[in-house]
Amino acid sequence: MKKILVLTESITINDSSGAKANIALVLNLIQLGHSLKVYHLDTSNPIIDGVETLALSRNKTSAFYWLARLKTFFSKGGVNFNRYVEERYGFSFSHYEDVGRFKKALSQENQDHYDIVFTLSKAASFRPHKAVLESPKWHSKWYAYIHDPYPMHSYPRPYDWVEPGHQQKREFFISVFGKAKKLVYPSLLLAEWMESYYHNSAPKRLIIPHQIGEYKISKSNSFFSKQKFSILHAGSLMSARKPHGLIEAFIKLKENHPELQNNSYLLFIGSKSCFHNYFLETQQQHNELVVSDNAIPFNEVLRLQMDTAVNVILEAKGPVSPFLPGKFAHCISSKKPILLLGPYYSESRRILGMEDYPYWSEIDDVEKIYITLEKLYHNWKNNYEHIEYDKIKAYLTDIKL
Repeated sequence: MKKILVLTESITINDSSGAKANIALVLNLIQLGHSLKVYHLDTSNPIIDGVETLALSRNKTSAFYWLARLKTFFSKGGVNFNRYVEERYGFSFSHYEDVGRFKKALSQENQDHYDIVFTLSKAASFRPHKAVLESPKWHSKWYAYIHDPYPMHSYPRPYDWVEPGHQQKREFFISVFGKAKKLVYPSLLLAEWMESYYHNSAPKRLIIPHQIGEYKISKSNSFFSKQKFSILHAGSLMSARKPHGLIEAFIKLKENHPELQNNSYLLFIGSKSCFHNYFLETQQQHNELVVSDNAIPFNEVLRLQMDTAVNVILEAKGPVSPFLPGKFAHCISSKKPILLLGPYYSESRRILGMEDYPYWSEIDDVEKIYITLEKLYHNWKNNYEHIEYDKIKAYLTDIKL
């Protein structure tokens, strides 16, 4: 059993996919018998059984706190100078304020009481990592979790854009890779991708995939009837994750199988995206397309994933997708087939079985998506849609520290 100190931005289940992944990791570390204490930045203090959780209060004596407040005030008036701040200093004022909160918490802890300090984060933010980097006494016990490429210009195409302060951000990550004891990734392909940017870091590699966790699940859903053939995409649709190929294939499936008219659903559940107007236009002709205006509670999403006939993982068009989506573990738990739309080289495809996995297509190959949907429809009609995923479940609950 190890004593582990965790620094994470959020453990609120409805916050983001990153927060959900953090919670699942914490839950499974506890289940393995480890002792955990968690510092986080949530305004509330979510309860996790068996874990001591402490919400870090804001430091109103910090100059960065007031500068961040001032920036927010101007932003509400339509003036956003954050870009200039990041170009000059590398990071936002709120970033520096949050790093200070974590550093203060670390300074009050005795590193001899812990075997590991874990830094977890979300989205394009690595604030806990910055705090530990600036607290050298913790470096020998530091497990730095790298959930996505960083900085942004190290993303694969089509995501590879340059953000303000990118050089300072890269220098920050060079230091992280140099000082951390272990570099932890949810994905083998992501580890290999990042090692191509940060050389000689492979010996520090540790793969801990997004974990299958035990969650409360809603008892029912209001979106569809289980008696109809349903295809579900749950989660954010970034601009590069284009749904057009899937929608066109679904329309073709309805045309070739008239019994699916008014007896099927294609659902997109999540926050409003840049495709919302396209969805609305398509809905005028195809009322089987169901789109939510906003994200819904996680326990309801889990219910939908368990009740649907098919879960969709939609990735960007590009040469490689090294990401393991946070919802991958939830889709595996549902025991329903996964329609994977993404590049040939994809971490999700690698785990599902590469050449052996039957429900994969490039995102824009309408004909192949249609053929795959037709196969999934026939399987559903014949009650063949239940999949155990035993080996994958074992992989998604395995943690070796």
